[in-house]
Amino acid sequence: MSTQPEKRYAPSLDEVDLVELFQKLWQQKYLIIACTLAVTACAAGYAWLATPYYQVQSMLRPAPLKELDEINSTGVYSLTPEDALQRVGAALDSYSSRSQFFLDNQILFEPLKENGKTLEQTFEEFNEENFTLLQPDPKKTNNLSPYVGLRLEYPASADGVSILNGIVQQAISDERARVALDLEGVIQNQLNKIERQMAAARASYEASKESSIAKLTEDDKLQRAILEDELKALRVELRTRRLNRIVQLNEAIAIAESLGIIKPTNPTSLSEAGSMTGSGNVFRAEVISQQFPLQFMGTEALEAERAILLKRRSDDHTEPKIATIQNKLQMLEHNRQIEMMQSRENEDLFLAKLAEMREEAARLKNIQLNLDQLNLVRIDQPAIKPLRPIKPKKMIILALGIALGGMFGVLVALIRTMLVVRSSRVA
Repeated sequence: MSTQPEKRYAPSLDEVDLVELFQKLWQQKYLIIACTLAVTACAAGYAWLATPYYQVQSMLRPAPLKELDEINSTGVYSLTPEDALQRVGAALDSYSSRSQFFLDNQILFEPLKENGKTLEQTFEEFNEENFTLLQPDPKKTNNLSPYVGLRLEYPASADGVSILNGIVQQAISDERARVALDLEGVIQNQLNKIERQMAAARASYEASKESSIAKLTEDDKLQRAILEDELKALRVELRTRRLNRIVQLNEAIAIAESLGIIKPTNPTSLSEAGSMTGSGNVFRAEVISQQFPLQFMGTEALEAERAILLKRRSDDHTEPKIATIQNKLQMLEHNRQIEMMQSRENEDLFLAKLAEMREEAARLKNIQLNLDQLNLVRIDQPAIKPLRPIKPKKMIILALGIALGGMFGVLVALIRTMLVVRSSRVA
């Protein structure tokens, strides 16, 4: 039985023996330690020499309802604590409010100025990167009350507490001024509305008064025309009656002359006189009437009445109704109601609604509110100086320096080992 010599396994150039590799790395432990210390030293230098940054925040919550009662009691402006908080929150997030604070307090931003940048450019960058508006998460419903806040990150060289508290006060002040302007605008709009209503009421009153005067004047003209027509018709009737009387008198005079009646008499007397003077039969007539015929008045009386009637120029005195009509016509010459309406000096007194409008206008003009002390929100948490910076985090940086340094040292040792192994095999 033949035997073959045992072949030993020899790693190729591209294969790595882990045990040998570990031994090679262990032989270079001082190099690895040196690299680790070097990187750790750099990390420690950065951690202790980098500019520390601090973080402060201010929280605002709704003001008590009594703080807004004065402005709500005006009846023309309504502002709830939640609305006030939302408005102040919008002002906190407003660039104009922060910019106004910057313009008024540029000395606070001087420590932030960088070389090659103006103070305005520094503020623009600082405003964009370092402010965070805090609001409740709408997905969470466990908030006991609404709030709004502002967070600021700032370097140690700046006075971040003063900057944040100042911006919060600036936002509150700006919103308070806007509320004052809104209230003033609402009051002025209400006054303008009342003035328009008063003008409309006056115009309506003038139109109504003119319409009333026109109607009264027309009624007077109509009544006067009716009375004048009635008076004319009555006078025609009286004239006709007078002419008829004259005709009756003429007939009666003719009859009286034919009978020889000169003086007033009656049928009985006339019959007796005829019997005494006559020679024939005696004629007797009995007239049963309340009024004797006119001819028995005698020619003298009848002619006298006729002469008077012919001389008469007016029959008005014979009819009492004419005096009544003339009295009414005289009364229609002057309508006292129209004269009183035209002679009114202060016509506003006759407008019922105008008094209410004037009262409301006076109330609006007397609204004097001192809004300088109006508390729109309650500052639940003002910004206070923090105890420690938020960055750099020294221990984390140091731990990362150690880890990265170790990894860098191992990498350098591996590269060095590979280069040595390759050069020895090539030789």
